[in-house]
Amino acid sequence: MMPQWLSKNDEALADFSTERAFNQVQIIAQKPHYVGSTNHELVANYLKLELNRIGLETSVQEGFTLNDKGLLVKSKNILARIKGTNNTKALLLLSHYDSAPHSFSKGASDDASGVATILEGIRAFLYAKQPQKNDIIILFSDAEELGLNGAALFVNKHPWAKDVGLVLNFEARGTSGPSYMLMETNKGNQTLVQEFSKAKTAYPVSNSLMYSIYKMLPNDTDLTVFREQGNIQGFNFAFIDGHYNYHTQQDDIHHLSKTTLAHQGSYLMPLLKYFANTDLNKTSSTEDNVYFNIPFSFISYPFSWVAPMTLIAFGLLIILIFIGKAKRIITFREIFKGFVPLLGSIITAGLVTFLGWKIILEIYPQYSDLLNGFTYNGHAYIGAFVTLSIAICFAFYHHFSDAKATMNHFTAPLLLWIIINAFLANSLTGAGFLIIPVYFGIVLFAIYVFTQYSGLGLNLIFSIPALAIVAPFIVMFPIGLGLKILFGSAILTVLLFGLLLPVFNSFIKKGVWLMVFFACSIGFFVYAGYHSGYEPGKAKSNSLLYIYNANSNSAIWATYDTNLDDWTKAYLGEKNQKAPGLNNLPLSSKYSSGFTYSAIAPVVDVPKPTISFIKDSVVGNNRYLKIKITPNRKVNRYDIYANPKMTFYNFKANGVSTSGEKGNRLEREGMRLLCYYVVGNEPLVLDFYINKSAIFDMDLIESSFDLLSNPLLKIKPRSDWMMPTPFVLNDAVLIQQKIKRYTPPAPVLPPAATVKDSTIIAKDSLKPVIKQQ
Repeated sequence: MMPQWLSKNDEALADFSTERAFNQVQIIAQKPHYVGSTNHELVANYLKLELNRIGLETSVQEGFTLNDKGLLVKSKNILARIKGTNNTKALLLLSHYDSAPHSFSKGASDDASGVATILEGIRAFLYAKQPQKNDIIILFSDAEELGLNGAALFVNKHPWAKDVGLVLNFEARGTSGPSYMLMETNKGNQTLVQEFSKAKTAYPVSNSLMYSIYKMLPNDTDLTVFREQGNIQGFNFAFIDGHYNYHTQQDDIHHLSKTTLAHQGSYLMPLLKYFANTDLNKTSSTEDNVYFNIPFSFISYPFSWVAPMTLIAFGLLIILIFIGKAKRIITFREIFKGFVPLLGSIITAGLVTFLGWKIILEIYPQYSDLLNGFTYNGHAYIGAFVTLSIAICFAFYHHFSDAKATMNHFTAPLLLWIIINAFLANSLTGAGFLIIPVYFGIVLFAIYVFTQYSGLGLNLIFSIPALAIVAPFIVMFPIGLGLKILFGSAILTVLLFGLLLPVFNSFIKKGVWLMVFFACSIGFFVYAGYHSGYEPGKAKSNSLLYIYNANSNSAIWATYDTNLDDWTKAYLGEKNQKAPGLNNLPLSSKYSSGFTYSAIAPVVDVPKPTISFIKDSVVGNNRYLKIKITPNRKVNRYDIYANPKMTFYNFKANGVSTSGEKGNRLEREGMRLLCYYVVGNEPLVLDFYINKSAIFDMDLIESSFDLLSNPLLKIKPRSDWMMPTPFVLNDAVLIQQKIKRYTPPAPVLPPAATVKDSTIIAKDSLKPVIKQQ
């Protein structure tokens, strides 16, 4: 599925070198470089210098964007352009250079690997003086980790965006494994699939089922913005194994697989050479193709074939069954008996795996510490439940089938696979290629019907398509979707066993094979249990925040963790107090995580932000407001909330409006209004109007990512087997307060004042306040 060789530094300068690309990753991923950090600016400067070094002139695009989820940030995109000799549309090479915030992620895989792949690929391309008709645009985008804001800034504001015909985007959602190709297109994928096939990449790994599932998940890349907001299509290349390192402190050069980096390079070089000389005006299509890879090859055919292929397969199988019955080698009785071991295996394996994983989570509660749902020993659990499912298959077929009835019983899995494909043809058309192994099974069945021959060698040969096409999904599903989907892998294992029945049912002493696979399963479980703990490089994630409530002048420690450890207990105590009230103002995070525990903390002198009402006037039925929030310390994030009953019109933040506005009314869900990631301590300015009769009720949470370095709090470092929890606001000092006008206190009356004098003074003291209101 991927290259096993590594090109070294002494590789010809005209070729892509994995070692040279890895050296770039080492430089970029030395330290965390999230938006707003000093290292983020250093990485941006380094990328400009590197592009200059290989002979390209760079430019910078900078500006605020506010996405439809209320994420505001000032992005800085790094750009370069290579002119072609006869440009049709420009080919854009895309990767983001910011790392994930909150979790001390160095971003080696996500996405220094993508940046390094492009830098090394472009260097080799230019050195080789490859022919090039189309312009090539290089875009190292910013703020992808926050809300795809850098990509949105380019697509909506940069003049080059209208020139782009195709995008190649290099991404990561893990630290190892093969890189999967996923397409983004608003129309049909047929031409894109055909052009990708013509480019002849050495190790294509992709299929249309993966993209059908990808579109249903809440995962987006920068390329999604190009498709949705610019109607620009392209290819994503991303690896997902080692998902437990994603967005964590462990996304470093020590965990990044060099063979995975080589795989990224094996995509870029042929595609760069091909699309640099292809008419990119002709890559659109209204038709869709089913596509899939087999070793060293890429196959596709139209979606419109899926339903007919399923019907033809059903028709062929029925005809063969009746021919076999006429020849008295097939009986309906044996066909129906074939469903007993098949359905029994599916139900048993599915239930055992589903309930088994639930039991494992009870035995090892620490597995819930990893929010991404895949444990460090997750591959061992895949092995355990897959081998257990195979043992279950041997148990059922040992008791309910024998070698003499193999081809009669083989009709049951063939019929079931055809039914599954018929369902998929209507609900998930991208999975239409799963009918291919069924056709090989039907051919094998036909050979038996017409010749009564069923040899092990022949059966093995006709089983290869099932292994090549179906088997990878057994591992791919839990890696991509989490171990909670292991029962799906178990069911798929049984279904694959059914397609391989002519091989397995010929095994003598199935009871022995049952014990062999059961023993393998036990071995995997023991191995997983032995490696269920934490260690450096496979760390436990934990979280801690200091929250100061300026309204009540009180402070607390808070965590998202369900399992506290010695580090968090030092602040939260042994007797944990629940923290439901803290979730009234929900902080945005990938998995909508809420606080679990809290404890009283000492109040320290954290400087509060200055809130200024620059404008507050009533015209007709509307109240016009302009509010400026200025930090008085180094801050990284503002979260703004408003009463759900408040309706905002003409809403702007730092001069930009959101794409989520309908007409002049801001659409939002719940209390959350805005999340602003601060660059250079730049203030937040909100400009809007509301109905004059509306109750003004707004809150802010100001955050700085300096909990461990703040001298006022003196937090001790984590142990080397711990790391910050990713996907949440973590290791931060928060100030929570109401957004309201400052009303100066009434002056203290002098002792000699009379009652009459005090009335006059009191009236006068109210004048400025009344005038302001």
